[in-house]
Amino acid sequence: MGGVPATATARRARPARDPRPRGVTLGRVVASEADKLTSLRSTGWLALATVAAAAATAWGLGLFARPEPGASGAPIAVAGAVLSQLGFVVLGARAGADEYRTGTARSTFAAVPRRLPVLAGQALVTTAAALVVAVLALGAAVAATAGLRAAAGLALDVTDPETARLLAGFVLHQTGVALVGLGLGALVRRPDAALVAGVLALVVLDHLLATNPGRVADTARALLPGAGARVLLDDGRLDALAAGSLGPHPGPWSGHLVLAAWAAALLAAAAYRLRRGDVT
Repeated sequence: MGGVPATATARRARPARDPRPRGVTLGRVVASEADKLTSLRSTGWLALATVAAAAATAWGLGLFARPEPGASGAPIAVAGAVLSQLGFVVLGARAGADEYRTGTARSTFAAVPRRLPVLAGQALVTTAAALVVAVLALGAAVAATAGLRAAAGLALDVTDPETARLLAGFVLHQTGVALVGLGLGALVRRPDAALVAGVLALVVLDHLLATNPGRVADTARALLPGAGARVLLDDGRLDALAAGSLGPHPGPWSGHLVLAAWAAALLAAAAYRLRRGDVT
C-alpha cells in the first residue's frame, strides 16, 4: 500500500527545537535577584527613607553654613552621607541575608546548584540599586540645599575638581557601603547582625578611635572601612585630618580603595562559606 514513509512521519512528529538557551545563566540569576529585590514593598520605602535622610540632613546642616562668597557648596550637598549610609548598609544586608532568614535560600540554591552565581547576581543587583538610590539621594540633597547655598554665596560648579570629586564620591561611597552590607549579610546570614556589624565598622569604631588619637588608633582608622568617607571631605578638612594624625594619611581616593577592599574581602569570605558550607 502507498503511504508516507515511516522516517518522514517520525521527522514530522519530532518537536521543533527551542532556540532559547536552557539551564542556569548569570543573566537569569541577575533577573531573578532583581525581581526579588524590587518585588518587596519595603525596598521602595527603604529607598525613599534613604533619599529623605540625605536631603533632610544636608538641609539641616546647611542652616549653619557661614557666608563665603565663591566657596564650594559641595560639602553642604554631601553632608547627609553619614546618616543616609545606614540605608545603604540595610539595602546590602537584606539582599545578602533575607533568604536565609526566610528559609527560601534552599529553593534558590536547589535551582542554582553552583551557588556562586547567586552571590554574583546579588552583587550586581545591589550595585545597580545602590547607584540609583545614591544618585537620587544626591539630587534631593542638592535641591534641598539650593536656597541655603545661594544665601551663603556657596557655588556648586561641577567643573571644579574638588566639587566633582565630592559629588562623585558621594555616589561611589554609598555604593561601596551597600556592598559592604551585602558581604556582611551573605557572610553572617542575619540582617540585624550584619547591620550592627556594618554600623560598628563604618561609624562607631571610627569615632571611638578619633576620640583616642595616637599612632595605633590613627593607623587603625586609616585601615577601617570608615576611611572611605574621606572622599566626602574637602581639601581643607583633609589637610586638617592629616596634620592631626600620627598614622598613615590616605587621600580621598586611597580611602575609598580601603572601603572597596573591605567589600571585596567580605564578599570573598561569603563566597568561601557559600561554596564550602551549607545554606541554612
